[in-house]
Amino acid sequence: MARVRNTPGKHPRQAIPFSLGMVLVTLGVVYGDIGTSPMYVMKAIVGGNGGLSSVNEEMVLGALSLVIWTLTLVTTVKYVLVAMKADNNGEGGIFALYSLVKHYSKYLIIPAMIGGATLLADGILTPAVTVTTAIEGLRTIPLGTLLVGGDQGRVVAITIAIICLLFAVQRSGTSSIGRAFGPVMTLWFGFLGVAGAMALAYDPSVLRALNPVYGVTFLFSAQNYAGPMILGSVFLATTGAEALYSDMGHVGRVNIYASWPFVKLCLILNYLGQGAWLLSHAQDTGLQKLADLNPFFQMLPEGLRPFAVLLSTAAAIIASQALITGSFTLVSEAARLDLMPHMQVHYPSATKGQLYIPMVNTIMWIGCVGVVLLFQTSSHMEAAYGLAITLTMLMTTILLFVYLTRIRQRRLLAAVFLVFFGAIEISFFASSLTKFLHGGYVTLLMATILFLVMLVWRRGTAIERAQTVFLPIRNYVDQLGKLRADESYPLLADNLVFLVNGSDPGMIDRDVLYSILDKHPKRARAYWFISVLVSDEPYRRTYTVDSFGTDYVFKVHLKLGFRENQRVNTYLRQVVATLMRTGELPPQEHEYSVYRRRSDIGDFRFCMLRKTLVPETEISRMDHHVMAVKYAIRRICGSPARWFGLENSSTLIEYVPLFALMRPSASLEREPLSYDEQAAPHTDDASEDLFSSGISAEKTRAVRGMEMDPTESMPTLK
Repeated sequence: MARVRNTPGKHPRQAIPFSLGMVLVTLGVVYGDIGTSPMYVMKAIVGGNGGLSSVNEEMVLGALSLVIWTLTLVTTVKYVLVAMKADNNGEGGIFALYSLVKHYSKYLIIPAMIGGATLLADGILTPAVTVTTAIEGLRTIPLGTLLVGGDQGRVVAITIAIICLLFAVQRSGTSSIGRAFGPVMTLWFGFLGVAGAMALAYDPSVLRALNPVYGVTFLFSAQNYAGPMILGSVFLATTGAEALYSDMGHVGRVNIYASWPFVKLCLILNYLGQGAWLLSHAQDTGLQKLADLNPFFQMLPEGLRPFAVLLSTAAAIIASQALITGSFTLVSEAARLDLMPHMQVHYPSATKGQLYIPMVNTIMWIGCVGVVLLFQTSSHMEAAYGLAITLTMLMTTILLFVYLTRIRQRRLLAAVFLVFFGAIEISFFASSLTKFLHGGYVTLLMATILFLVMLVWRRGTAIERAQTVFLPIRNYVDQLGKLRADESYPLLADNLVFLVNGSDPGMIDRDVLYSILDKHPKRARAYWFISVLVSDEPYRRTYTVDSFGTDYVFKVHLKLGFRENQRVNTYLRQVVATLMRTGELPPQEHEYSVYRRRSDIGDFRFCMLRKTLVPETEISRMDHHVMAVKYAIRRICGSPARWFGLENSSTLIEYVPLFALMRPSASLEREPLSYDEQAAPHTDDASEDLFSSGISAEKTRAVRGMEMDPTESMPTLK
């Protein structure tokens, strides 16, 4: 037996070091969502509490205190100080966290799926609400008033045009645009801080909001006309906090540590400035008549507002871009963890880790445009916004509790963490849930659909594995050798490659052997059985090879991290070249080539087997429905050749029935042959063709996926 092991990428990935350049990148990549929150948080709080006419000192100080301490507790304490230490080889995010703790309970997959689904739903809402809010800011400047006036339809049209352009450019990559993200967002945060500090001059007493007592008092005060629902608006200040953890692997933990204090200071200054402006203008009857007052724009000097609208639009686009690319990464990770179907993935630029998944892009595009058309205004969208992300944060809290308990062995800290943050996030979720009928149902509907897709895909994969029968490869090596030497069969390929499941190196799916030996024998110089195993380590790239003592049968296990590209063709050529150098695989010389030189590596033919449902499948009615839905999703998601980067390779797809056990067939009773039937001409019969074509009982049962007992006879026909 020959075993070859390649180990690049096995060692832990080096941490991204601190640098001013990476801090700049961090500002552009990580903080887009949370950085645009000041455009709508105070607007939502004031609107939900009765408008500008209801503003008073207790309300402003209380609301500001709730916002500041929510930012501090949820973002700084939970994510920056706790979650970011729960990294998986430098990677963060809910799926990376799940990979760390999944061995401790099979039920942890549930919070991971809920968190992933709600995070994707949030990714659909973010572009809609941020871009709409920025465009509505046009009404605060004279030229913008002429452009959109009171016609919300024009705002909707401009918003949709920007969203369409944003999604359209994803196909060509955003590396050139991405280089400008850092400087633009640095300017944005500087603008937030300076504008807020200037507005503090209206009423510096709002600095008292740093005292958390004001927030707690206002929450239960009669001046809080919104009641507990105000927490739903307050929570909008933390949307994007999850990105600090999810994007840790792209920018490095130390660069988030270095940049977050600056970002938080600018955010708090801006919120305080809006509060000071509200206190000084609460009695302005002209402003009280505005239907959709936004203190973020109104607190600025009129001459600065055009610049603010342009800059806020740019920040909204950057925030949307970050959520879109983050969604691509999230779906890719889910697919590699068998939580979602594989899809065609493009790598449109040289930027590390940048993905483009056409189907995800299209779905998000349609979803964003649909949200804008459905809600029309940003104030209506805010009812749906935030509800999904509260569930994401709650699921992260549950997984972090397991991490602190089982891996860090900090049980007391874990219990305090779960109770404290669980109570906070449940309160925020309950508050946001009060807006269910006002738009929150849209968020939950999208998240539910995504969760069901994950649930169906995972359950369907489990059913397929339970129905699969594995056979020892060694028992069939001699037959493969005879077929290889039998020149009466045409040579199908130099290298015939099957993509197979299963982690046992000595076993193989019976359907694969049936395809080679029984279903029109496939002759090749070398037979390759490739399995891709997704590792918990995000950037692992290793493989093992078992040749079974031959130079023509190879079982290869590719062990790839859940963030690694799964382009099997590229990796297999590396394996073949290595085995030829070691002499374990004979050269496969080709006489002809467009490169006018001989090649030692022959051609490849990739054969993929796809399971299909048949009426005889021995599974429950519910599982039958699950598999039907899974295969419908699979058809929508395209060819498996694209999943593994084989779209430019020679491929062969064969369909096999999904079952290892067959329901008992109904017995047939033979009737006497009448004279008319004896004289009648012979007609083809499907069942007669099956047996008269030379297929033995063993082969017939193999087609149906059954184990054949040599002592068992054919079913008796009466």
